[in-house]
Amino acid sequence: MYMQLRETADELAGVLWREHTVYRERGGGVVIRGEQVRRWISLGPTGGKDQALLRAGRLLDGGTTAPARTEVVVDLKAGTAELAAVCRRMLAEVAAVAETAPAQATRAGRTAGSGKQAKPGRQRRPGRAARAARPGRPRRERHTSLGSLVVLLCVAGVLGAWLYSLFGGGPGY
Repeated sequence: MYMQLRETADELAGVLWREHTVYRERGGGVVIRGEQVRRWISLGPTGGKDQALLRAGRLLDGGTTAPARTEVVVDLKAGTAELAAVCRRMLAEVAAVAETAPAQATRAGRTAGSGKQAKPGRQRRPGRAARAARPGRPRRERHTSLGSLVVLLCVAGVLGAWLYSLFGGGPGY
């Protein structure tokens, strides 16, 4: 099955992208990476004869693969042109999802420069709105509350009483 997937992946890669990398993944499937378009396609075994699980996703900063955005089971008996058409449709869906995420973030009131700076290679989850600031509550500058200070004073008092009983003014033994 691997040889059939590898041959199909090589043909698909040649049709889809001029610059590509084809390699084997851990699960026995084959991955096609298009670095210039920042997308990947995976052909994996499904257990059925002449069928493959076709998945597509994005490449993140640093070259890591994001989880698959779309999946479909395809018949490997179909020609390369039909499989390429399915791949192009899946890649278009992945691109559409990747483009709508920044648009949704802008509509939610976030801009590229607002909020925390994300770590390199990390992406914000799409669809999550930023927390609204609470204008009625001023920010507290004190980090230690009154209860914590009382506990510290009690501990210091018990420690002082113990030290006084050991070294202080009691009868000398």
